[in-house]
Amino acid sequence: MPHKERGKFITFEGLDGVGKSTQLEKLAVHLRKQGLKVIKTREPGGTLLGEQLRTVLLSSRTSGLSPLAELALMFADRAQDIDEKILPALARGQWVLCDRFTDSSEAYQGGGRGLGSDLVLQLHGTLCRNLQPDLTILMVSDLGANLARARRRNIEQAKGADNDENRFERENHAFYKRVLDAYLSIAEREPQRVVQIDAREPAGKVHKKIVETVEERLVRGSN
Repeated sequence: MPHKERGKFITFEGLDGVGKSTQLEKLAVHLRKQGLKVIKTREPGGTLLGEQLRTVLLSSRTSGLSPLAELALMFADRAQDIDEKILPALARGQWVLCDRFTDSSEAYQGGGRGLGSDLVLQLHGTLCRNLQPDLTILMVSDLGANLARARRRNIEQAKGADNDENRFERENHAFYKRVLDAYLSIAEREPQRVVQIDAREPAGKVHKKIVETVEERLVRGSN
């Protein structure tokens, strides 16, 4: 039988409220129109176990979770997502779009929580077999506007629900500044993988830039 070409793995990163999920969905629609098979996933979440871990990790009821426990649970979620969804899909030749990956842990737990990059990268090498995205879209916008949007969104989603996803949104400006700085350091360290996209522009323009980036890096660049 002919060998099936491995699919592409694209991750979306950025602060809460920057519009990652919207742009991921737009890209999925675009790629499917090009005849590609696409699956979407998210972290935390994406699998049955992941959705259970997401409740623990994002709920304001678990505000006392220690930074190390938080990091361990993030990687438990990620390892399951990789084995259950990401690697099998790539092996089938599908394109995988993931809302957050290890860069989020390096930014939020490594930077925001002060655990540092080395521990995060060591865990990634061991638990995730050092799986690297083919392309990472880092969406960057105004810090204050991001947080305000994320808090409004989660308040709306929490209405009438048994749980909320506000634990991270309750962190202060200094926490998110450390997260943003960590993201920018990752982009500087790995420019061949991470592409910064200005998320302050209208959603249509942002989508166009993302499509151009994907075509340049993963379509024309692979020919």
